[in-house]
Amino acid sequence: QLQVAESGGDSVQPGGSLRLSCVASEFRVDRYAIAWFRQAPGKEREAVSCITGIGTRITFADSVEGRFTISRDKDKNTVYLQMNSLKPEDTSTYYCAARYAYCRSRAGEYDIWGQGTQVAVSS
Repeated sequence: QLQVAESGGDSVQPGGSLRLSCVASEFRVDRYAIAWFRQAPGKEREAVSCITGIGTRITFADSVEGRFTISRDKDKNTVYLQMNSLKPEDTSTYYCAARYAYCRSRAGEYDIWGQGTQVAVSS
């Protein structure tokens, strides 16, 4: 069964950093598009960033441009989201999602989802 599992969420102060991890099982991260989404209470799920099978990186959320970086380690079959200069508005549950072929910004176009990891940014 194709699966992804997120980890790395935590509570941090504004300006802090976190690195989220998404480990894939039963498929290779360099054959799929892997995206990070986030969802805050009462809000829609928002696409944050994505990396394609060939390694092209796409930032969907303007609010994270220059602060969040997506990357991957093919040997570990893991995709990361490095989050710097965190703000209270980054507080959300962060989800990893995968789909075959290209990155898309709509959550409905992803077939494989993790359970999410919580990020809380407050002083």
